[in-house]
Formats: sequence, structure tokens, C-alpha cells
Amino acid sequence: MNQVMTQSGVLENNQTVSFVQQGTGAPVILTHGLAASLHDWDDLLPELANAGYAGYALDLFGHGESCKPADHHEYTFDAVFDHFSAWIDSLNLAYPLILIGHSLGGGLSLLYALRYPERVRALALVNPFYDIRQLPPILQIAFKRQLINTTLIERTPYRLFRFFVDMTSIHFHMGSRETHTLPEHIRYQTALDYTRAASGIYNIPRSLPDLTLDLSRIQLPTLLLWGGRDQTLAAESFPRIRKLLPNIVSSHTFPVCGHVPHQCHPEQFNPLVMEFLKNVTLKA
Repeated sequence: MNQVMTQSGVLENNQTVSFVQQGTGAPVILTHGLAASLHDWDDLLPELANAGYAGYALDLFGHGESCKPADHHEYTFDAVFDHFSAWIDSLNLAYPLILIGHSLGGGLSLLYALRYPERVRALALVNPFYDIRQLPPILQIAFKRQLINTTLIERTPYRLFRFFVDMTSIHFHMGSRETHTLPEHIRYQTALDYTRAASGIYNIPRSLPDLTLDLSRIQLPTLLLWGGRDQTLAAESFPRIRKLLPNIVSSHTFPVCGHVPHQCHPEQFNPLVMEFLKNVTLKA
């Protein structure tokens, strides 16, 4: 049986990192989005291990059990990328890697592929965050300034985060019937991840570089997946990145899903990822 190995380490810059590893074989790096954690990949990791891959998922800088500096000015996209890149280096893996990234994790994966194309075999992008203009206009305005007073965020209790998660996951059917698009255990973990994340992480989006001009340089085989009802990032931005990336092998929209299709519909999401991985590893 491929057991999950939860690990923590100290990187060369003395920052701590929390991550899990499951399986052996070709390395697959799984990267979550803003205010999430390595638990985003609890459904996918076992399938990777059973198919002969070594899956690695980390808590990003400021998230989960990884380092959380007290100074809010330290929370930048570059700081998150440096922590992410240093963690990959610390694993001493055989290149090339397969990168799977959701939202902010998608942006990190794209930048890693741009900086180190020789280290990457393929990309799987899930609702990727690659341009600040993907955010709703009111958030674009808010993120133009450094968030200094985050006391309200820090004092927000779990039950309020949980109420927000529950409300945004409700899917209304015809008539009076309603269901949640996210299972109970996912809603619990999502709200918990919000409370565990450092409030300084909300400064990260303002420093996201515009990657659109460089995307044409990424020649790697790419899988693109997104939720058609994303209210966090503009849904029309995903067909746009499909046109900008030159080697999209496959793409798929989940119509009745928002920002987290990997958690919303794992029974549909995981087979698409596994089929893509099989194809790219067979051709390697």
C-alpha cells in the first residue's frame, strides 16, 4: 500500500515547509491556490500513487503548516515562488517534473516552467491565476494597495468562514431543491484552511506578474481544466489562456462547478488528469 508520508523541513533560507508525499515513480508536483493547503489534493494523491507516480504536495508560504512571517510586507508572489522553488530543489528529484497547479498554484507552475523549462515535462492547470485582471474589478482596486490592517481577517472565526464557504457552494435546482457542489468534508477543510493561513497572504495577488506576454514561450504539453461558474477568477480568462499556450493537449470545462473543480467533481476530474499523465509519460 502507498502510504501518505507527511513531512516538514527547513529550506536553505531557514524557512519551514510542510508537505506530503505518496507513491513512487515519475514525480508529480501538486500546488494549491490562495488560502488553501496541501489537503486540496487528498483525492488525487492516492490515484497518482496507485498509477505509479510519486505525488508531492506542499503548504505554500504563509499557508497551512509552512512558515508564516509576522511582517505582512514579506508576502509577495516572488516570496511564494522562491519558497516553492527552494522546496522543489530540496527534494532532489530526478527531472523532468510534471506540475499540477490550481489558481495561484497554476501561476506558480507557469512561472516555474518559464524559468526552468528543462526541468518540466508537462503542465496541468486548474483555473489558473496568471493575470491580476482575472479578478473582479472591486478586488483589483483593493489589491492595488498593501493591506496593512488585517486585524479583522485574523479575528474572523471558523464558523464565519464556514458560513461563507457553505453559501458559495450552494447549487440551486429547478423548484425548491438545492444541493452543495462541495462535499461536507471539503467545506470543513476549506474553512479550516482559511483560518490557518496567515492574513498577510492577501497581499500576494497585488504582486502577481502579468504572465500573458510570455505564455507563448511555454512549449510543454498542457492540460487545462476549469469550472464554468468560477466567481473568483473570470471564467472567460480560461479560454483566453487556451489560445495563448501553444501546446494545449486537452482542455475541459466543468459547467456546474466554480473555482475548485478538483474538489467539486473529483470523480470526473481525476480520470482526465490520469489520462493526460499516461499520455505524456508514454511519449517521454
